Formats: sequence, structure tokens, C-alpha cells
Amino acid sequence: MKVRAAAIWAILAVAAAPAHARDMLVSDQAQFGAAVKKAQPGDRIILADGEWRDFQMVFTGTGTAAAPITLTAQTKGKVLLTGRSNLRIGGRHLLVSGLIFKNGASPTGEVISFRRDSKTLASDTRVTEVVIDGFSKADRRAEDIWVALYGTGNRVDHSHFEGKTNSGVTLAVIRRTGDPLDNRHRIDHIYFGPRPPLGSNGGETVRIGTSEESLSASNTVIERNIFDRTSGEVEIVSVKSGGNIIRENLVLEAQGAFVLRHGNGNLVERNIFLGKGVADTGGVRVINRDQIVRDNYFEGLAGTSFKSALSVMNGVPNSVINRYHQVANARIEGNSIIDSARITLAAGADAERSAAPVDSRFERNLIVGAQGQDPFRAEGETGGIAFAGNVEAKVAKPLLGAGVEQREVVLERAANGLLYPTDPALAAIGAPRDLKPVTREEVGASWYRGDAPEAAFGAGSTLPVPAGASLARAVAGAKAGDTLALATGTYDIAAPLVVRHRLTIAAATDAKPVLRVASGLAQIAGGGGLRLENLAVDAAAAPGNGALVMVAGSVAPNYSVTFDRVSVRGPGKGRLDGIVMAPGTFADDVTIADSDFAEMGTVVVATGEQEPQGWYPMERLTIAGSRFARVAMVADLLRKGSDESTFGPWFSMTGSSVADSGTGGASLRISGAQHADIAQNSFAASDGILVIHSVGAPETRIASNAFAATPAPRIEELAWKGAPRGQLVGNVVEARP
Repeated sequence: MKVRAAAIWAILAVAAAPAHARDMLVSDQAQFGAAVKKAQPGDRIILADGEWRDFQMVFTGTGTAAAPITLTAQTKGKVLLTGRSNLRIGGRHLLVSGLIFKNGASPTGEVISFRRDSKTLASDTRVTEVVIDGFSKADRRAEDIWVALYGTGNRVDHSHFEGKTNSGVTLAVIRRTGDPLDNRHRIDHIYFGPRPPLGSNGGETVRIGTSEESLSASNTVIERNIFDRTSGEVEIVSVKSGGNIIRENLVLEAQGAFVLRHGNGNLVERNIFLGKGVADTGGVRVINRDQIVRDNYFEGLAGTSFKSALSVMNGVPNSVINRYHQVANARIEGNSIIDSARITLAAGADAERSAAPVDSRFERNLIVGAQGQDPFRAEGETGGIAFAGNVEAKVAKPLLGAGVEQREVVLERAANGLLYPTDPALAAIGAPRDLKPVTREEVGASWYRGDAPEAAFGAGSTLPVPAGASLARAVAGAKAGDTLALATGTYDIAAPLVVRHRLTIAAATDAKPVLRVASGLAQIAGGGGLRLENLAVDAAAAPGNGALVMVAGSVAPNYSVTFDRVSVRGPGKGRLDGIVMAPGTFADDVTIADSDFAEMGTVVVATGEQEPQGWYPMERLTIAGSRFARVAMVADLLRKGSDESTFGPWFSMTGSSVADSGTGGASLRISGAQHADIAQNSFAASDGILVIHSVGAPETRIASNAFAATPAPRIEELAWKGAPRGQLVGNVVEARP
């Protein structure tokens, strides 16, 4: 009987194997649909080289572990899915490879979905060597997920995801009630390329689950990936489930942190974080029970508070599922924190988050603070964290005593590029010496490196434009990075110049050009950016409404505007504003330097985002050495909401003067900024400064300003229950006569 049973199993195995696996080359969408219907285990559906536009692919079937059904490109890197395209996968043992999504956006909420519909999920399916590059919805508020993992046992690997500028996670594990929750997915050897700040919550690079199902285990593995400048929001990786492993990843100059936001029993080990001093670069944030953070290496991280190299949070007593559960039984062991700004304990402690960490241990860690400073900060009680066997490079006034030994620490770089103590006695302290940073050659699609970044301002050609010539024609003919050099004379601008690339308009050497504006000066279109240098703008004849520089709706990717040594005279009647941003757009930076503005409305209007979720229109607004006379306001910058997932806005105004200006009780109004520095300015016969705090722990400094016939600066708190926060030092206020 045993012999007969073995023979039957052998026959069944042969019958299950594909007798004649086929390669089916398809050249249009109809052929693709027909091929999917007849595909059997071992078959390959091959998309012909070329552009497949507006192609909403549905790839379903049932292969076997030994003979999956494959969807691939005729030539890797030569099949482009463009326009309104996406891919839905349903079934088992399927394989997708070699595709590029570019020059468009998904018409739905997902680009690649591991399900056909709510009933047909993908399992034991692999997506490898797939590229999604800049495939973002034009309005950054329009949300989608680039890769949505449903089902169980799926793998995404050796792929390239870069340039997401709209809301939504780059790659998410979706865990819904009724679906399998023991996911066992693997996410490995992916190049997660630059993702700029979103300016709101919802810019995570990876998320595993959501709070609703977070108390169950996903058992997903994230390993050997590169996170390169993935700075969408404060949570680079957001873990909202249990039992996950995050190991051996390389994080490069990425703002934010790996956050154990919800769920228990996760392991974060042998990761390498290199911040290179970039603002808000962080490491790991610990929340919930039974988390292990061990054998990681952190260097050059400049983040503080929630974005510290290591932060251990306070929780909310009896927390609801979507708030902050108390840290309990955390193990933080064998990590190296080198040249980093902060380790924050009991982070976020306040009246609500009053549950301090308990039953936790901090052991055998090596700490070398940035610039010889002590990185430890405690925002609440730390008695529930036991310290043992840690070594800190000697500081003058250490926060911690027992369990953190102060001693001289000399470091040198090892063959793996990381810093280790030269003292053999410290060999067992800090990150292990066998760490092997993942290389760029190991991750992503080997055949794809993406486009070169668009030329920076001033990196292109310098094109002379004689006085009286059509500036509109010159702008239309310019390329990214070009500079239009203007001669002495007048340039009449009948309609706003449409700027589609990074473009500089500047005076030629020793020239004194004047731009005479009939309505507006410029409109920033998609992909645009404008730098003005050493120009005079005469808008006295412009109608008393509108904007000098308007940012059109749905402008992506992130843009910048600079006024450098520019004088602007407005009509004085009505309201001609300076720079106005449409909702849904986002600026990396707006800079005004050594410039003059007179007879205008508000010079920077940044109030278009009125939704309560916390959207804001720019990451940085910098004003330096400039003069404002008879303007409605210097700037009106608004960030609403109370979410703590963003870095900005950052606002700075230094060495500038404001005279005879203001409206609505303020000549400068900054609301919701996370960082505001207003120093060494003078205000005369004007309305005052109003700074409004709405979220997080904002850093505000108003220092060494002079206020003549101008009210003293005010700081208002919308949520904080204590006295207004911020530094007001060295200001001189002279009362109105």
C-alpha cells in the first residue's frame, strides 16, 4: 500500500506541473486581457516594449510555488505604464517584474494593489524589479498608496520607489477586519528614494497596519532596504501592528524616525541611521509593550523630541486604541548613538500623556553626544527605565548617573565605515562590529537609476535678453536652470510669465532693468521655480487686486521662489499681494533677501490651506535684510490642525524693517509654525507681531527687535493650557505717542 500511495502522489505531482509553459507576448490591452484568462501555472505574460498609456491592469490567476504565473516586460526598463495606469493583482503564486510606472498617476487610491477586489486578495505573490518614479497625483492633498499589500505571504523586493509628492503611504500593509491578519509579508532590498516633506500627516514611506487592528501580529519583515532622504513626515516607517521585524536597513539623511506607533512585540535591530547633521533626522521612537531595539547604529542625527535618535514616549492612561499606549517591558540594548543631538525619555509628557515608561531596560549602549553635549533629555519621570552597563563620552553635567558610566571615548572608523571605540574594554558596548551596511548595488532594480535631477537655479545657460525684447518669449524658450540676463531698460509684462522650470531672471552685470507689470509678474506652473535677482519691479499701474507671483493649483513637485535684491512698488490702492500660493501646492522654500516692498497688500500670502488636518503651504519661509513700507502684512503664514506628524513650517525674519504697515491687528502673523525666529528687526508705526501656537512643542524666539509706535509682540496658545511658550528677550517697545 505504501508503494501504491507513493506512485499516486508522483502521478499527481506530474499532472500538477505545467506540461507546456508558454510565453505570451501581448501588444495591446485586449491581448493582455485574453492572455490573463488563459494563463496556466508556469506561463509568462510579456508586455511588449513601449509606452502603455491609461492602462488599468488586472492580473489574476493561480500558479504554484514551483511554477508561478508571471507578468513581465519584454525588456526590463522598456515597458512604461503612463497616464492613468495602475495594477491590481488577485490570486496565488503570481510574479510581477520589470515594469516602470512614470509620467502619470493612478486613477484610484492605489498604484499596485495586492488584491483584485475586496474578495480576491493576493497571497504568496511577488513583485520584484518594479519602478514607481514620481507617479504622483498633481494635488498633494489627493491621497493614494503606491504599493498596497493585502493577503498573506507576499513579497516586494529589489524595486525602486522615488519622488512621491502627494498624500498617502509609499508602501503599506493593509490589515482589515475579516482579512488575514497574520500577514508574513517580506519587504526587502528596495530603494526608497527621496520623498520631500508633504506638509501634513500622511507622508509615511512604509506603514504596517492601522490602529484599529494594531493589537494583533502582522509578522512582516522589513530588511536590507535603503531609505534615502525619505522625509515625507515624522514617521518614516510607521509600525501599527505586532510581531514585526525591522532589520539591517540603511537610513540616509531622512527626516523623521522609525516609529513603533501601535502594537506590541516588535524587533528593530542592526539598522544604520546616518543623518549627516540634517535637521530633524531621527532614529527610533518607542511606544507600547515588549518592544526590542538592539544593535542599531545612529550617527549624525540632529532631530530632537519625537525625532530624536532614540525616544521613549509617555503614554496615555487607559489609552484608546488610536492614542499612546504606555511603554512597558522595552529593551533598548547594544546601540551606538554617535554625534547625535538627542535621546529623549518620557517624550511628550503632558497632562494627557502622563503614563511614564515601566519595567524597561536601557543597557550596554554607547553614547557620544553632538559637540560634546549630553544628548539625554527627560520630559517626565524615568524611574521605570533601568540603566545598566551604558557608557557615555564624558560631559560636564550628565543628566543620568547610575547605569551610565562617564569616561573618555576615542572613536575610529572601521572597514564598514562606522565608528567604534578604540579601547578594547568597550568592545561589548554599543553596536556590534559585524554590521554590514546595505549598498546601493544590492537594492532597487539594477537596470534603473532614474532621471538626473532637474538643473538647479543658475546651473544652465545664461541667455541675454535686450531691453524691449519679449520677456515672455524668452521665458518660454528657456530650459531648466537657465538664467535670463536683462539689460538696462524697461521690460513691459502685459500678462504673467508662465514659469515651467527652475528659472532665474536677473540683471546683467552693472545693468539696471525695470520690469513694468500690467497685472501680475509670473505664474509658477507644474515643475516651475523662480529666482529674481537685482531687479526693480514697477507694479504701480497694476490693478489693485491679484498677485505679483501666483503659484497655480496642482503644482508638483515641490518648488521654490526667491527674491534677492529686488525692489517692488505696488499700486498703493486696493490690494496687489506679493507671492500667493494656491491650496494643494507646496514650496520647499520661499526666500526674500535684501529686498524692498512698498505700497502693496500682503507680501507672502500663505493661508490657502484651510482644512483642519494640518496642511501648510511651505516648509521654510526666510526673510533677511529686507524693507517693507506701507504693506498690508509682511507675511501671513497659516498651519491649522493639531497633528504632530510634520517638521514645519520653519519661519525666520532677521535684520529687516517694517514701517507704516499692518492690517487686522498685525503686520506679521505666523500661525502653527513649528520653528519661528524673529530677531533684530525694527517695526515703526505699524501693527505688531502675532505668533499663534497650535500644535506640538513649537520653538519660537522673538529677540532683540525694536518696536516704535508699534504694539509689543504677542504669542497665543490654541491648545496648550499653560503660559504662552517661547522666548521674548531683548525687545524694545516704545509706546505710541
